[in-house]
Amino acid sequence: MSSCVQLAIINQAASSSTTASTTSPAPMRWFAIHSRSRHEKKIASALQEKGFSAFLPLVEQVHQWSDRRKKVEVPLFPGYLFVQLSSASDIRLMLFQTPGVIGLVGDHGKGAPIPERQIEEVRTILAGKAEFTAIPFLKVGQRVRVHGGPMDGIEGILTALHGSRRLVISIDAIQRSLALTIEGYDVRPV
Repeated sequence: MSSCVQLAIINQAASSSTTASTTSPAPMRWFAIHSRSRHEKKIASALQEKGFSAFLPLVEQVHQWSDRRKKVEVPLFPGYLFVQLSSASDIRLMLFQTPGVIGLVGDHGKGAPIPERQIEEVRTILAGKAEFTAIPFLKVGQRVRVHGGPMDGIEGILTALHGSRRLVISIDAIQRSLALTIEGYDVRPV
């Protein structure tokens, strides 16, 4: 992935309406939207037109065709963008009426809030133009496979011991296991 990174933030303040209610508005929280392939930019624009604050992190990549090379902006997380809402249930209908929206991520399609800190960390990394590589999300306890190197093809369970990632290979029949330190190896989910 190129270290030249651009950030696309589409911010549109939601139109405020004055009400006689004295209750304070619900706090705005971030939610992830699952989108159809290659619809992320269209959805972000449509949400902006509807008055939502959306965040679509984009990275610049060089794509090559048979006759030319061109820098293009592609989503950092293909198939996903983020929207700031007071409550996911309040606007579900409006979201699903937006072409290309598949649904909200988390809580069985109802949407689970994403901590503000995580969105800010992505923004900071992109704005700082730091070199980074997107990697698969790995959790301790997940079954993974090593790619490349002398351990290529080995599968096991990802564990952590004293901050070090380890791969546990088990022989079920004799109920014995081996733990291998995998720092520096390319490990992907199975």
